[in-house]
Amino acid sequence: MKSRREFLQLSGMGLLAAGFPGFIKPNHATRLARLSVQLYTVRDQIKLDIKGTLKRLADIGFKHVETAFWPETVSIDQAAGYLKEYGLQVSSSHIELPFGDQQQLFLDKARAYQCKKMIWHGWPEDKRYSSLEGTRELIDLYKKANRFARDHGLEFGLHNHWWEYRNKINGKLVYEVLAQELDPDIFFEVDTYWVKVAGQDPAAVVAKLGDRVKMMHIKDGPAVFNEKLFADNPDPMTAVGKGTQNFPAIIKAAENHPQWLVVEMDKTATDVFEALQESFDYMIHNKL
Repeated sequence: MKSRREFLQLSGMGLLAAGFPGFIKPNHATRLARLSVQLYTVRDQIKLDIKGTLKRLADIGFKHVETAFWPETVSIDQAAGYLKEYGLQVSSSHIELPFGDQQQLFLDKARAYQCKKMIWHGWPEDKRYSSLEGTRELIDLYKKANRFARDHGLEFGLHNHWWEYRNKINGKLVYEVLAQELDPDIFFEVDTYWVKVAGQDPAAVVAKLGDRVKMMHIKDGPAVFNEKLFADNPDPMTAVGKGTQNFPAIIKAAENHPQWLVVEMDKTATDVFEALQESFDYMIHNKL
C-alpha cells in the first residue's frame, strides 16, 4: 500500500494509480496525458508568498506547472529556482508573441524553465478577429512567431478564450479559420471552459481539431456567457467535477492527442487550494 503522499506524487507525474479497483493498464494505442496546473490560478497567493504557494501545489500532488506571469520583483531565473526547490517542472509557458523586446524574453523563459511548449495566452480580445482580413493578419503574425520558435527548437501554440468560438466570419467560427489556415505544426491549447462559455460543445470541438490539440485547459463552473466577461469579471469557477463540464466525454473525444491536461481556475468563490486539491483528486480518481 502506498502512502497518500507517494500516491499523489506518482499521480502528479501523470502515472495513474494501478492499485485503483477496476484500473485498466493502458495498451499500446493509449497514451496518457500528464497533469499540470496553470499558475495564474494562484497569482494572488504568489504575490503574498511565492514559496509557500509553490509548496502547497507540490503538497497537493502536482509535479508540473504552466507558467503565466510573476510579480515584477521576481526574475525568471529566480522563479525557475523556486520551482526547482519544490520539485515542480514546467510543462508549458504562457508568453507574449516574440516580436521586438519580447524575443529575448521568449528565449529566456524557455531556457530557464527547460520548457519547449511556448503558448500565446491570447488576452485580451483582438478586434481583428471580427473580420476575415483581420484574422488573416493575426494568422500571419502567428506564423512568424512559429517560425521563430522552430528556429530555436521550440514549439508554438495558441490558447483560446470565448471569442474564437463565438465570433463568426464569412459563415465560419474564428477557430475554424485558424485551424484551416495556420501552419499545421502550430498546436492548440484548447481551453475547454471558454469553448463551453461560447456556446460550443468542447467534446465536439476537440474531436474536430484532432491531433492539433496537444494541450487542454481543464476548468469547471457555470460556463455561461454574460456581459461581465467583457470587464474580465467571470463567474466564480468550481473545483473540476463540480460544475457543468463533462470531462470524461471531453477527454474521450480528444482520444490520445493531448499531451497535457492543465487545471486552471481564473476565479473561485471557495479556498483556491481546497478547490485545486478537489480537482486533482477528481482527475486521478476518475482516471482522467
